[in-house]
Amino acid sequence: MIYLMLVILVITIGLFVWGKFTPDIVALISMISLFLTGILDVTETLSGFSNPTVIMIAALFIIGEGIAQTGWTAMAGKKFVEWAGKSVPKLLVIVTLGAGVLSGFVSNTGTVATLMPLTISSAWSIGTLPSKMLMPVAFGSNTGGLLTLTGTPPNIIASNALIDAGFEGFSFFEFGLIGLPLLIIALLYFRYIGYRLLPKNNTNNKPVDIESTLHNWIEAYKVDNGYYRLRIRLLSPLINTKIEDWQFERRYNVSIIRLKRRHPNVLKGIQSFEEFPDPSTDLQYHDIITVKGETEDINKLMIVFRLGLLPLEPITDELKHNLINQEVGMTEVIVNPNSILVGRTYKLGDYFKRLGIQLLGASRNNKPLLDKEIKVKAGDAFLIRSTWERIDDLKKQHENLVICGSPEGMAKNVESLNAKSFIALGALLLMIVFMVFKIVPGSIAALISAGIILLTGCVPVAKAYKGISWTSVVMIAAMIPMGIALQKTGTAQVIANGLVTYLGSIHPVLLLGGVFLLTTVFSQVINNSATAVLMAPIAILAASSLNLSPEPFMIVVAISASTAFLTPIGTTTNAMVMTAGGYKFMNYMKVGAPLLLLLFIISLILVPILWPF
Repeated sequence: MIYLMLVILVITIGLFVWGKFTPDIVALISMISLFLTGILDVTETLSGFSNPTVIMIAALFIIGEGIAQTGWTAMAGKKFVEWAGKSVPKLLVIVTLGAGVLSGFVSNTGTVATLMPLTISSAWSIGTLPSKMLMPVAFGSNTGGLLTLTGTPPNIIASNALIDAGFEGFSFFEFGLIGLPLLIIALLYFRYIGYRLLPKNNTNNKPVDIESTLHNWIEAYKVDNGYYRLRIRLLSPLINTKIEDWQFERRYNVSIIRLKRRHPNVLKGIQSFEEFPDPSTDLQYHDIITVKGETEDINKLMIVFRLGLLPLEPITDELKHNLINQEVGMTEVIVNPNSILVGRTYKLGDYFKRLGIQLLGASRNNKPLLDKEIKVKAGDAFLIRSTWERIDDLKKQHENLVICGSPEGMAKNVESLNAKSFIALGALLLMIVFMVFKIVPGSIAALISAGIILLTGCVPVAKAYKGISWTSVVMIAAMIPMGIALQKTGTAQVIANGLVTYLGSIHPVLLLGGVFLLTTVFSQVINNSATAVLMAPIAILAASSLNLSPEPFMIVVAISASTAFLTPIGTTTNAMVMTAGGYKFMNYMKVGAPLLLLLFIISLILVPILWPF
């Protein structure tokens, strides 16, 4: 049975290295092989799909999507770019250090799920590729987990194993004595060596450049023509009336696009918006109305109604700050010949409740249409404004309207925040608190936070499911049975006992190195928690038989269980960045091997000094 197990393990690794099939398919082939050969029963074979780790990863993707959809990713990405300037190496250090420090207090998977979207955004913004940044984030989180006792499960397993054996466990920050130097080594490695080894994969996850998109729209639709912001002054006759009372369209040829409520009696700092004012909307003192019309008509309106003219930002910023936010966005649509809109007449600037859109501009034959009323023809392009949800629905409900570009991608890159932004952030912080203080298991904490994000509408359910990397989830679920099989057949135990017994008779440092190498070999294909559970009793037994302190050996078990740098299946963090970075199996070997060698050497030097034999 052991030989059969080794054959399946070698073939599985070979298929990963070959790269002919996607990682999830290889993992499924491996899982089914373990069942067909009788090594595992049905329950064991399918156990990965009910494993708390897999459930937690799926939930973390939803939480990451919530952070991205509500503006935090765009805002953090902007800060990263500001700190880095135009320096790619500086950005590399920032994201790697951020991953390392955060993972000392949050789970590695939670850290990567949080940082992955903004790392992708920052990489594209600064002019590099996500594949140059994502693997350092994953490896940095793995290394940073060694900063505290709760940073990664192997630390806790190693400490508890010592206590169970009658020794004193490790203190909360004791791991930091070795974790901090190793994190610094990892930073220096990626800054001067690893970056050159990382591949240049041109993935399709480039975020939408809002400034560039808005600039193109301004050119194509002349949106800057007749765009003004007016304030209702104290003596204006508009105060305490409704929009329909004045018939602005018919009498003054002016459309009201948006209304910002700034009445002084409202609580300080609280402002409300009417994104799509309708005829029944009330007008109040100090309101700011965004209007569109000819300059002459706007001047007349200002005189008649005693309105103040507010200065505009550069038009691109004005559109971005005042017409796009987390709830409302803009996009282009093209009318097909079979559309029911062909032949109908619409006014630019109006909001059409039945369609759920506001028309801001029109173009025909690549030339802007500046008439107030547009009779729709096939092939016409319109710049529309609506809620992001409604824009998404247009694709399904109006099959003869073509939605151009990527509204969903643009929504993720809006930097403004709203109430849902703070709900999403609160859900993330709640998960962190639950994990740090062990109030509930990590998987339950992630599910609670993901549930809050879904129930409060921070992310629509459909988008949440799209945000999950199912390739990563299926691969991890299908590989968990491999760890079970290695332990069930005794394969791992036989190899471990033989290696440790042979090396232990030569020198303690050599035995320490053997424990490190054996643990890291297993960690490349087995979950790091399972690896630590497997190796902890073996390491304690070997140390005790030679009358050596078990502490340095348990520290090495924890370190080496977190050095799964050679395969995408070694840790969930490696798997999470694989698709987003476009990595192949060999990329992990090429980049991870030098780092693993460095950490191996540093550990063998420092551990015996910090925790003597």
